[in-house]
Amino acid sequence: MAYNLKKEGEYNYIEAGEGTPIIVLHGLMGGLSNFDAVIDYFSNNGYKIIIPELPVYTMSLLKTNVKSFSKYLHEFIAFKGLKNVILLGNSLGGHIGLYHTKLYSKNIKALVITGSSGLYESAMGGGYTKRSDYEVIKKKAQEVFYDPDVATKEIVDEVYATVNDRNKLIKTLAIAKSAIRHNMAKDLPKMHTPTCIIWGKNDIVTPPNVADEFHELLPDSDLFWIDKCGHAAMMEHPDEFNSILHKWLLDRNL
Repeated sequence: MAYNLKKEGEYNYIEAGEGTPIIVLHGLMGGLSNFDAVIDYFSNNGYKIIIPELPVYTMSLLKTNVKSFSKYLHEFIAFKGLKNVILLGNSLGGHIGLYHTKLYSKNIKALVITGSSGLYESAMGGGYTKRSDYEVIKKKAQEVFYDPDVATKEIVDEVYATVNDRNKLIKTLAIAKSAIRHNMAKDLPKMHTPTCIIWGKNDIVTPPNVADEFHELLPDSDLFWIDKCGHAAMMEHPDEFNSILHKWLLDRNL
């Protein structure tokens, strides 16, 4: 189902359902539509799903970093008047969720991360020397998934357009450097927010050992694996992802 983008103040976002708020945080090149299955499922199961468009390419270069995006999220939550929020983030979105929770833990009830940066990254901002070669970019987009067919022409076209936009490429590289700079290894042991870690066993962007390390460092975390799955579990195995997450939320009374 296609959802309409709401425009309110300086914010653009999708909103569906009623109940406990789950704010979904997209990745660097992840469109809001990547979470269609999450919206469909949880908006019909007692949760309000909100997906803000993060300003990854619209902030000034100096503010194009994980910390600024976390502050933006904090301001968005205040703007919406939300309390006891669950944050769900993929890739860069997971990192923003973690960093936001480090800075503003009071209003965050739980965290969900999948293929998150914050400890390690191998592909965010690298390998764009041949960005004008469509087939090279197509292969790079396909590598994100266990099943390369998940990388539809629409997805490949969007990645190709992004990396061939000079302004967006510069900001992509700035975000990649910021992700490394804002490594969270020392912060995670102090973060006691309940955290659900859902990871693809075949993720080559943030490999399985990254999930193990997140689980080891976060004091109150549960780790779940999805087989034959790459970097975007909610896209590649949406039913299994939703089932794991819903059971975890119920078990935790969230």
